[in-house]
This record gives sequence, structure tokens and C-alpha cells, in this order.
Amino acid sequence: QVQLVESGGGLVQAGGSLRLSCAASGRTFSIYVMGWFRQAPGKEREFVSAITWSGDSTYYANSMKGRFTISRDSAKDTVYLQMNSLTPEDTAVYYCAVVRRAYYSYTDQALYDYWGQGTQVTVSS
Repeated sequence: QVQLVESGGGLVQAGGSLRLSCAASGRTFSIYVMGWFRQAPGKEREFVSAITWSGDSTYYANSMKGRFTISRDSAKDTVYLQMNSLTPEDTAVYYCAVVRRAYYSYTDQALYDYWGQGTQVTVSS
């Protein structure tokens, strides 16, 4: 199994930045991709970004391109999501999750095998 622990959420004003972290442990050698999803109140969970465990490929939802940056620290088995120019519409619980094999696309949450508990991000206007 793979255990995932998110951190870095909090309250920030509109226009501000936050960096989320997702630390993986356990059978990390089985990870192929780590992704970030978010779920706002009353809305479905949506894809935010993903990165291959090797770090050589990144993926973003169109609405996050240019504002969010995903990266990985291989020494720490940790993936980061740097979020800039935040707006109240970014308020959500952010989850990291992992996929253990290659797929054509990583936007479908059904592909992910393990999930973290989530971290709350609240952006005030």
C-alpha cells in the first residue's frame, strides 16, 4: 500500500499563494503518477494537476495552467503544488492521489488507487 499525507492548506487572501505538499510512504516504488484533485462545497471532485513519479511529465487542468505548478522532490518522496493568484473559486479541499500504471490521461479520479485525507484551502475575497 501507499500512504499519502497532505499539508500546507490554510486561509489566504485573494491574490495570495499557498504551497501544498503530499508526502508518500510505503510502497512508493509502485507509484507511476501522483495527482492533485479538489472538491469545493456542493461540487464534484475535479482534477487539478498530476506529475509522473519520475518527474519528467506534468499535467494541468486548463483553468490551472499558468497559476499552479506541480513539482516533485525525489529524495523526500514528496510532491508539491504551488498555487499562485488564488481566487475565492479556488476554495476547496485538496486531495493528492496516486496511480500505479500508465494511462493515456490522468484526469479521471477513478484511475487513482490511493488517496490522502485532504487539506482545506480557503481563499477570502
